[in-house]
Amino acid sequence: MKKPSMKLVHFLAAAALAMASGAQAQTVPASHPTAATAAPRSEGEVRKIDRAQGKLTLRHGPLENLGMPAMTMVFRVADPKMLDGLKEGDEVRFTAERANGAFTVTAIEPAH
Repeated sequence: MKKPSMKLVHFLAAAALAMASGAQAQTVPASHPTAATAAPRSEGEVRKIDRAQGKLTLRHGPLENLGMPAMTMVFRVADPKMLDGLKEGDEVRFTAERANGAFTVTAIEPAH
């Protein structure tokens, strides 16, 4: 059996290292700021606010990142302070994501 040449061994080692570091570079944890900003904004209307529970009912258009059609549903909010200044009937732009098993609004602003 013929031994592989050192050039071939070095080439294979370099290729394996390049593939491993390339795969690592493409992995972005959910807590990374880039991952949070990757979710698209959606438009909706505030239907109900439950400040005590930190929940918000929104009538919204399709949520592409969650694979949801337009509907009315209850979301948790990532921070209860996000509810400050909101009132029923407000038109908003928001980002919703799945966090800890719940649909959560991670950003919200008036849709002027």
